[in-house]
Parts: sequence; C-alpha cells; structure tokens
Amino acid sequence: MARINPAKLRLWVLGFLMAVVLTIVLSTQVLTGGSKKKINTNWFGVAIKGYDPVAYFTERRPIKGKKEFEFKWQGAEWHFYSAANRDKFAANPQAYAPQYGGF
Repeated sequence: MARINPAKLRLWVLGFLMAVVLTIVLSTQVLTGGSKKKINTNWFGVAIKGYDPVAYFTERRPIKGKKEFEFKWQGAEWHFYSAANRDKFAANPQAYAPQYGGF
C-alpha cells in the first residue's frame, strides 16, 4: 500500500477548498447581479445616512432628508428635504449620487 505524503495531502485539500470558495463567490456574483453598482447604505437600506444628495449641490451644505420624500434607486432608499429635490434626483440620479456608491 502506497503511503500518502501529508504535505501533498494538505496542499491538495487547500487547493480544493480554495476552488470551492471561488466557485461560491463567483456564482453569488452572477446570481445577485454582481455588475450592478453598489450603494453604501445603513442597516435600514438608506443611502448617505438620510441626507438629501441634491441639497449638497443646491444649498451647498448637508440637509437631512425626510422619509416622506423618498425615492428608491440602485437598491437603496434616498431621502430628500423636498419633493422638488426628489424629482430632480429622479430625473438624473447620476448627477447627484455620490461617486463610488458613497463608500
């Protein structure tokens, strides 16, 4: 009976486990739409901590948004100070959303 080299066995097991992990990661990316832009949100799915992204451009300062003026985009809730700001964002989200998903 041939003796198994423990070092080769460990290498084989490690390679196998790495292949399994890589397969899981890649399949998860495919199933969840890995090409979609990711948005940084809080535990409740709210982007940029609930601040109005349009106000950064129009008021030149951060203003907390209100849930009543909410808009869903890229899998996140965006809150706005007013309906007018929400409508501006809805018309062109890329112009007002933070770069790199707010990370």
